[in-house]
Amino acid sequence: MIIQSYRGPYRVDFLDRPITMADIGEGELHPVVDARVAALYADRLGPLFDNPNTILIEATEPNKSIERIIPVIERMVANKIKRGHRIVAVGGGIIQDISCFIATTLMRGIDWQFLPTTLLAQADSCIGSKSSINMGEAKNILGTFNPPGQILVDPHFLDTLDPIDVRSGIGEIIKVHAIAGPAAYDRLAADFSALTTDRKVLARFMRDALSIKQSYIETDEFDRGIRNIFNYGHSFGHAIEAATQFAIPHGIAVTMGMAMANHIAAARGLITLAQRDRMAPILFANFGAFGHHPVPLAELLAALTKDKKNTSTHLVVILPVGEDASIEKVPVAPDDAFNAQCAAALESLAA
Repeated sequence: MIIQSYRGPYRVDFLDRPITMADIGEGELHPVVDARVAALYADRLGPLFDNPNTILIEATEPNKSIERIIPVIERMVANKIKRGHRIVAVGGGIIQDISCFIATTLMRGIDWQFLPTTLLAQADSCIGSKSSINMGEAKNILGTFNPPGQILVDPHFLDTLDPIDVRSGIGEIIKVHAIAGPAAYDRLAADFSALTTDRKVLARFMRDALSIKQSYIETDEFDRGIRNIFNYGHSFGHAIEAATQFAIPHGIAVTMGMAMANHIAAARGLITLAQRDRMAPILFANFGAFGHHPVPLAELLAALTKDKKNTSTHLVVILPVGEDASIEKVPVAPDDAFNAQCAAALESLAA
């Protein structure tokens, strides 16, 4: 797959065998690696992980903050990184965000390469150029647009994923198919049970998700227009993450956020109850028992006010609208009616 970007085209290579050092290539490398991945795959990628420039990072949300990224940059500078070198990111979305942000800002730009190891990264975040970094309590408030030169997708990394992390990635696949329209969503729903049992079915929908996303990011790479709809489920999902101190995995929180968005859209008359109920089964099946996790309403509402899409007078959320439940950006007043709709939507998650 070739993705067009402001920096020129970049490649997504789908491997049908385990990745090797030959795939990564030569040169002066500065690997940024999820510490858990390094432990699991030392036999296969030992030379990369043993590189004296390698930096191991625990892939936790607090480590995706500007405060904790500065020491990583200091380490790279101490390792004498140069503009002609290459950062190799090995991990999921957190490692991707850290590496992309550093590659954009350090020395005004260093080439980078991405080996996504989670389903969420392989099926969604690996393309699109974006980095998102936290600062203090503000999630994803800093960021850049800078695609890697190459993305190497090795499905064998999924063999060691926790089932919850698989469901987290499936959450983003659901989101993308909802954006593509009812027909795409219903095709996914029909095969939903096979996503966790049949790797070929999962691979097909993963590649479909990337293909759907490709057309949007090539049209609106800098996320100023139509690409905003890829935040479907994210305004509420990010708020759920923040309100629960990130106790709920990102893709699961996004699935819950989609269910909330659908509930609120129906309550506001933007879609019918039939459309809401059509979309509900695979959402509820995917987040499962997490729907019973306590989500403090006050904290959720406070987190919603920090969303980057908001204006000075309105919250801007992504909701399904109309007969086809098309995903659109909708401004809403943060009034008592909206707060009550959020409360009812949270309660519905545990139904």
